[in-house]
Order: sequence, then C-alpha cells, then structure tokens
Amino acid sequence: MRAINAIREWMEDAGLRTWVDQMGNVHGRVEGANPNAEALLIGSHMDTVVDAGMFDGSLGIVSAISALKALKVNGKLEKLKRPVEVIAFCDEEGVRFQTTFLGSGAIAGILPATTLEISDKRDTMIKDVLKENSIDITEESLLQLKYDPKSVWGYVEIHIEQGPVLEQKGFPLGVVKGIAGQTRLKVTVRGSQGHAGTVPMSMRQDPMAAAAELIVVMESLCKSPEEFLSYDDHCSDSSVKSLSSSLVCTVGEISTWPSASNVIPGQVTYTVDIRAIDDLGREAVIYDLSKRIYQICDKRSVSCNIEHKHDAGAVICDSELSSQLKSAAYSALKKMEGDIQDEVPTLMSGAGHDAMAMSHLTKVGMLFVRCRGGISHSPQEHVLDNDVWAAGLATLSFLENL
Repeated sequence: MRAINAIREWMEDAGLRTWVDQMGNVHGRVEGANPNAEALLIGSHMDTVVDAGMFDGSLGIVSAISALKALKVNGKLEKLKRPVEVIAFCDEEGVRFQTTFLGSGAIAGILPATTLEISDKRDTMIKDVLKENSIDITEESLLQLKYDPKSVWGYVEIHIEQGPVLEQKGFPLGVVKGIAGQTRLKVTVRGSQGHAGTVPMSMRQDPMAAAAELIVVMESLCKSPEEFLSYDDHCSDSSVKSLSSSLVCTVGEISTWPSASNVIPGQVTYTVDIRAIDDLGREAVIYDLSKRIYQICDKRSVSCNIEHKHDAGAVICDSELSSQLKSAAYSALKKMEGDIQDEVPTLMSGAGHDAMAMSHLTKVGMLFVRCRGGISHSPQEHVLDNDVWAAGLATLSFLENL
C-alpha cells in the first residue's frame, strides 16, 4: 500500500489521472490530443522476490513516469498522438501465492475468477488480503478488469535484462525479440518415515534419497536434452536444437517433513522451473521428465505426485514495436554518446515478464537495460546511473514518435 501511494503521487506529479483497480494495480493516464484513439499501455510490476534488488520491475515504472514528466515540463504531454496509460502491476513474481501475473493477468483477462480463492502458506486468501487493504473485489468485478482489445494499441515494457548479454556486448540497451515459455511444477515424494539409527539401508523407502536422484536426472536431461528426447511428432529436430541453446531447469525450493536430523523423512516436496523458447520442446521435456520421475519413484518404492502450478507459452514481440524501440534506443544513445556505430542488440528473454500476460490482450514490445554481472533477484542487482538515463531517454523518444 505504501508503494501504491508513492507511485500515485509520482504519476499525479507527472500530470496523469490516477486510480487503483480492484486487483491493486496502479494506473496513470493522459488522454493526449486524441482521446478516442487506441491507447498505448506502458508499465511493469512493483513487486519483487524475497531478498531482491531494487530495479527488477521498478525501473520500468519509473522510466515511464519520468518520460511523461519530461513531456509535461516541456508542454508536450497533451500533444501526444494517442492516450498513454502507465500501469504499475501489483504482483508479477507470484512469491506469496505461488501464482504469477496477478496484476497483468487481470488486465489481459486471463486470470480465472477462482484465483481469488488461492491461499498463501498461512491460509490467507488473495481476496482477504485485498479486503484488508480496503480493496473490495468479487469474482464479477475481477472479470470486469479486462481491457477491451479494441481500445488498446499496444503494450511496451522497460526492464532490466537480468542476464549478462548486454554487458558482454558493451551496450546499455537491447531490444527483446521474444520471451521464453515457462512451466512450474510441484513434486511431492512420499516414503516411509522412520528412525535414522534403526532402519537398515536395504529396507528404507526414503523420499529424500529419491528426490535427490530425481533432481540429478532433471539436471542431466536439461543439460543435454538431445541425449534424452526422441524425435517424433511431438519433438522435432528443430525443437531439440532450440532446446540445446535455450532450455533451463531449476529446483529453487525444497522442504522435508518432519525435518529432523535423526529421522528418515516421510515426505519431500520440491519445485521445478522449466523454461525454453520452443513450446513444443518444453512440453516434450515435461513429458519425458514426468515419465522418468514416476519410473524412479516406482523403483524406490515411494509415491510421487506432480502438480502443474503455472504454464505460460513463449511470446514473440511485435516487429513494428521492436523496430520503434530500436530507433528510440539509437536516439537515446546518440544524445548521450554521439554517433553509434554498432547495432542495438536484439536478444531473447529467459525470464518471464508482464508482457507475457499482456500478449493475450495486444501486441507487445520490450526494451532491456544492462545490469551489472547479469545479476538479478539479489541484493547485488545493480544498474549504472547512465544506463538508467539511457532507459529514460529511450522511453521519452519512443513516446515522442508514437
């Protein structure tokens, strides 16, 4: 709520009309010279992960508001050719409720009404958290948050790269050509709980040892998918080649019960995050991994359950928007550095972004900003002041040339 109030103040200072919708998204809008034209939506998310940095998501919001503030100061805000609306999305990461794109998903109309019933680890539901903060939402009002596609011209997002490519190329800005598809799984392995000192090794049904083997098998599959996947109607040669360069798999969370040093656990639960540019290839990996999980569990006499917690298809950015963003990046860097000889890099995003949800509503484009060491989701996350400046100037140039 403190973030919402701060963002509204910044938006109003930039000359925007503001409101907070029933999912907690903050909106700031200017109608421009033609209020009846399709609107440009521009924004990012105001949440981040636990133990994070301060640029992921926030930089995109600040860049957009700052550019519009510059237009206001220069007397150009009302001369924009179309309405421009900045949206600070409430929850993109899905940390608390383990479901991503709460804010952008509501705007894009892809969020099921049942989402409001999802609970956190303390059994507090999303709708209750909103009501506690004076945001009264119902299933009906959630569905009404969806924007009319006919009223929207496109969506643009400025975001830190969260990877090392731009730093390696020595460029502060890059244009995103697409976003990898993502699947999140929750794997639960159940065995036989027992005393660590009295159950012989040959008689154990140990879910911890099983989970360890499952995780190593996942790593092997994701490191060398061409050695595991068969070529058939579901996984072509091109899909396997694409996977070899883009597939990443991560176990980011693991828990055990009863979690005592002298007890063979009865249950182990862990998460799996699988990402790839090729959707068919990603589905083939999930199919093969699931089959191997059940085979290993059967061999070890433990039970396994695989829950699909999140699925998002890969997104290809709009070529027109990408071209305009590349021109805007050139303009910004030319103002800062003079003549630019090298081409603004074009790269894929392995991280998910609100643009993935918004692609269900309208065409999308993204501009990446260099971050030090490619480090993100960490307190070490850092963007140079000059690169923040470049992002703001590029956003300004893009808006001026709508």
